[in-house]
Amino acid sequence: MAAINDLIERISDPALKARLLQEVAKLQKSKKFGLVFEEHLPECAQLPDVPIRKGSFVSLKDDTPNHAWRVLEINGDNARCEKQDDSHEINDLALSSLVCVTQFGNPIYPFLKSIDKIKNAPDSDLWHTLIEADNYHALQLLVYLYAGKVDCIYIDPPYNTGAKDWKYNNDYVDSNDSYRHSKWLSMMKKRLELSKKLLNPKDSVLIVTIDEKEYLHLGCLLEQMFPEAKIQMISTIIKPEGTNRTNEFSRTNEYIYFIMLGSFNLYLSKQTMFDETEELMETTTPIKWRNLRRREKTSIRTARPNQFYPIFINQETKMIQSIGDALTPDVNRFSIPIPDNCFALFPLSGNGTEMLWGKEYGSARILLQKGYLKAKLGKTKDKTLIYYLPEGVVTDIETGKIIVTGRGKQNEIEGYYFTDEVVSLPKTIWNVPSHNAQTNGSLLLKKVIGENRFDFPKSLYAVHDTIRFFVANKPNALILDFFAGSGTTLHAVNLLNKEDGGNRRCIMVTNNEIGEPKERELQPLGLKPGDEEWEKWGIARYVNWPRTKCSISGIDIEGNPISGDYITTNSEVKYVDRNYVQLDYLVSPMSFIQKKRLLILLNKGKAFKFPTLTSDVPFLVSDDDKCNASILFDPEMSEEWIQTMDGMNNITDLFIVTPNKSQFSEIKSEAEAFLGSIEKNVPMVFPMASGFKTNVEFFKLGFLDKTCVSLGRQFKEMLPILWMKTGAIGECPELSEEIPNMLLLPQNHFAILVKESYFSEFKDQLENLPQIDTVYIVTDSESAYQNMISQIKVKYTYQLYKDYLDNFRINLSR
Repeated sequence: MAAINDLIERISDPALKARLLQEVAKLQKSKKFGLVFEEHLPECAQLPDVPIRKGSFVSLKDDTPNHAWRVLEINGDNARCEKQDDSHEINDLALSSLVCVTQFGNPIYPFLKSIDKIKNAPDSDLWHTLIEADNYHALQLLVYLYAGKVDCIYIDPPYNTGAKDWKYNNDYVDSNDSYRHSKWLSMMKKRLELSKKLLNPKDSVLIVTIDEKEYLHLGCLLEQMFPEAKIQMISTIIKPEGTNRTNEFSRTNEYIYFIMLGSFNLYLSKQTMFDETEELMETTTPIKWRNLRRREKTSIRTARPNQFYPIFINQETKMIQSIGDALTPDVNRFSIPIPDNCFALFPLSGNGTEMLWGKEYGSARILLQKGYLKAKLGKTKDKTLIYYLPEGVVTDIETGKIIVTGRGKQNEIEGYYFTDEVVSLPKTIWNVPSHNAQTNGSLLLKKVIGENRFDFPKSLYAVHDTIRFFVANKPNALILDFFAGSGTTLHAVNLLNKEDGGNRRCIMVTNNEIGEPKERELQPLGLKPGDEEWEKWGIARYVNWPRTKCSISGIDIEGNPISGDYITTNSEVKYVDRNYVQLDYLVSPMSFIQKKRLLILLNKGKAFKFPTLTSDVPFLVSDDDKCNASILFDPEMSEEWIQTMDGMNNITDLFIVTPNKSQFSEIKSEAEAFLGSIEKNVPMVFPMASGFKTNVEFFKLGFLDKTCVSLGRQFKEMLPILWMKTGAIGECPELSEEIPNMLLLPQNHFAILVKESYFSEFKDQLENLPQIDTVYIVTDSESAYQNMISQIKVKYTYQLYKDYLDNFRINLSR
């Protein structure tokens, strides 16, 4: 229907046009069952490496490749072209402004051009790859290289929300397009068809993240395309604070589809993934504070006047002194009086836009009073940040889920979660704090490559956990992400390899779109796609590759060591101090009923496990490993209480009932001296500045001239493809302009016979190189090829260039 409507729009006769639209409307009302969508005209891609000749199909470099022209003749620096639509417009266009295009499905002959590489493990054979390309053509190449060999495909495709920051981030079609779902499905189907060819049918998984815009359509498409697979969808919390949408529920989650093929094995986790405090408990993670300033672009000052007010910071104490009243939109913020020795902090964006605080001024004052609000001063006043505890954390504090250990210098609450480890099948609802896309996605990326380079990256730990369920027991897994965006997947694979010593290899594919805002900035300068000044701002070169290089080297984009630590799933034994808590609001002696009520209150958070109180005793203690807490009701019995706990490593939390601070300190000191520390399994961490011992090469996908390939003129350009087909073992070899008679590369596990007349020498040398398991033979003769491979003993052989050309010649039928 989309194609029909496009054609109707071109009809000049109003009456005929109206009648046809009426008839089409009737057809659209016909009831359909199942997933029905339009198979749109093929997408097109630019082929910048293919020379323009008479008969070539081209487009303007700064136009969509779908707006094609056909070259009628070439006159010097210009080409006479015919537009490929109903107008058949003829025009003379500058050759410098044109680029060859092809429809998806037409034969193409790809090659890989090396752009850059990072070698942080010179002794390792493991090389990851980043490919800058339209992912459809990259998938065609990957099918040639790895059909049926991929263990895990993880993709975060465009969500079709209409955002234009990065074209592959959200925006495949315009949000006003009535066929936006249909076009999105058509785009996804083409790529999923190729993905299916890549997956190992005996044991592999396809993982697709999505949100509410397309999850229903995607689910139906996956069921239709993978009838043999086991498919599950989980819901995962990625933004606990939720999104702000007018007159809608605040969305906190998105979805992940798992398409599991063959006899896959789901790795058992220490977490159910369900409890929102579970990861914090297991890793003894401190309370998570949240930035008070709102970040949404719609959260400007005039949107909610009660959320724009000054917070006064004392310059000596470095603390929040007070919170001012909200300012009406007509009041200039610079005109308000400021208390002595203070400065006023307002919610301003990085560019100075007046935004909003996340709470109204009255609520902020209550938070400050309770210790749920604090300031973090930066190097300059305008870098000062205000943090608050969200409602969920406040509830956990007030219900006892969080152990409050005290108060900081600003009277702020300090504490953490804690619980025992569990081993369980993961549940279908994930609520893991480390999966927060803000703290472990945006903020992490900011530490590595700076601000304002990429919106809404996935949490590093969310991707890590997602793929770990399927490749934890596959140390040599091949993992692919062809919507690679900011590069989180390779980052996660490197972290997983670091944790368990694995040798998993990752291939990332992303385009180099620069996004609409940057396009509007560069176009008036006369720049267009293909220009170096244009390309350097693209997602592959400005985001993914810098992140990849920096995370591997451990050095940020400014050349400084990356701050912070990675938290791993491994654990180590450490000696840690026990936690002593004074209950100063109670007075001894306590009645049996009072003691029971106190235990009920302390047990509400489920972090403390006391033995059952069955009688009126002066203290409660047990050597049962399930009991991690003890309580002293009567301070006069402290000596007996301490003696009873001798050798009990299970007790981590000790509560002492006394209003007397000096008495509490004295009992605590005695207990610490006698009981000492305890052994505890804690998560292993390692500094981000240490980087990863691995290697990556960055390629750009280009396209070869078929005639030149068949004549062997582009051997050098094809070498990276042959390297990848062999498994990308060792550093990709490079050649000078001279083509050798043969190429023996034991460090890469493959060899190439370029000239048949050297076969005898080639065969003799192979016998002394057992590392080589793949051989490429260049010959036009099938019989000669068969005769030669019968005389050598290697695992894989391929006939060049026939194998390559035949593969891509039949793309049309795919």
